[in-house]
Amino acid sequence: MAEQRVELVALGPGAHMHWVLDWHPHPDERLTLLAIGRDSAHFVVPSVNAEQAGAHAGLPLITWRDEDGPAGALQSLAQKVGGVTRLVLDETMRTDFSLPLMGAFEGAEPVFADQLVGALRMIKDKAELAALQASAAVADRAMQAGFAAIRPGLTETQVAQAMRDSFAEQGAAVAFTLCASGPNGAYPHHATGERVLEEGDAIVFDIGAGFGGYPSDITRMAAVGRLPEGYQEVHDVVERAWQAAAAAARPGVKAHAVDDAARKVIADAGYGEYFVHRTGHGLGLEVHEPPYLTSSSQTILREGMVFSIEPGIYIPGRFGIRLEDIVILRADGVEVLSSLPRAVRVAGDSA
Repeated sequence: MAEQRVELVALGPGAHMHWVLDWHPHPDERLTLLAIGRDSAHFVVPSVNAEQAGAHAGLPLITWRDEDGPAGALQSLAQKVGGVTRLVLDETMRTDFSLPLMGAFEGAEPVFADQLVGALRMIKDKAELAALQASAAVADRAMQAGFAAIRPGLTETQVAQAMRDSFAEQGAAVAFTLCASGPNGAYPHHATGERVLEEGDAIVFDIGAGFGGYPSDITRMAAVGRLPEGYQEVHDVVERAWQAAAAAARPGVKAHAVDDAARKVIADAGYGEYFVHRTGHGLGLEVHEPPYLTSSSQTILREGMVFSIEPGIYIPGRFGIRLEDIVILRADGVEVLSSLPRAVRVAGDSA
C-alpha cells in the first residue's frame, strides 16, 4: 500500500473480498464493506449479518441498522482511518455503496482495485492451481457428455442439458453451457436455443462451472455425422494459431505478444477479419479476470498466472471455430489443464 501511496482499500462483496478473506457474504442491497488501512482493518456490515461476519472475518466490526442506514457507519470508519488522499475502490461495488463511501472520504483520489488487488490475484498459489486443475477435470467430463449426446434431431438445448447434468452429477455449479450449431457457431456468444441439429452441422461447445470455489472454461468443436465443406482447413488454421500463441506465452513477455502471435497466423491464412475477439483472459475466482490477452495489453506475464488461449474464426452464415484451453504459465512455458484433444469430434467417432 505504501508503494502505491494508498491509505485505504475498500472492497465490497465479490471476488476481491473473497480472495482477501477466503469468504464473502451474499451481496444484497445492504452496504457491506471490507476496509483495509495501513495499520488496521474494519468490516462495515449491517447489524443483521454481524454475527456471521464476525465469525468469518475475525475483524473489528462497524455495524449499522436498517432503520438508521449506513451513513453513520461510514462516518465512524472515516474517523477511525483518518485522512485518506488515495483510496482503492472495488470497481464491482454497487454505485449506492461507492458514492456514499467517496462522500465519507471527500477529496480522496479513487484507484480501481484491479490495479492493486487484481494484480496480486493474477499470480495463483499452489492451492488455487490445484482447485483450478480439479475444476478443469470436471469440465472435461461434462464436455465428453456433450459429445456423447449429439444426435440429428435434438435441439441445442437438449444437448446442452447433457453437459449440465454431468456438472450436477459431479457436484459442480453450472456457469454456462453454450451449444452453437451450424450457422449459430458464427456468433461467439450465441445463446443456446431450440435450433435442431442437422447432419453436417458443426457445433461449438463452450462450457464452464464452479467446483471447489474455482471455475472452469473450455471450448471444443464437434460435428454431426460429417464435417461441413472447407471446415477442416479453417480448424487447422485455428489450431496453428493456438500453438503460436502458446509458444509466445513466456514469463517476462507482454500479454499482447500472445495475441499478436495468434492473430498473425489467422491473418496470414486470409481469415483476419473473422477473428473478432481477444486471444484470452485470466481465470481465477472469476471466469473472466486479468490478465487479458489483447493486442494492446502491456501486462507483463509472470509465472503462476492462469489464462485462456482461445483464438477463433467466425464465418457468418456458415460456422465458427474456437479452440479454448486454460493454461498455467510455468517457467518454461504453458501447462494445459484439459486432457481433451482439440481435434474436432465427429458424432459417432470413438476417439
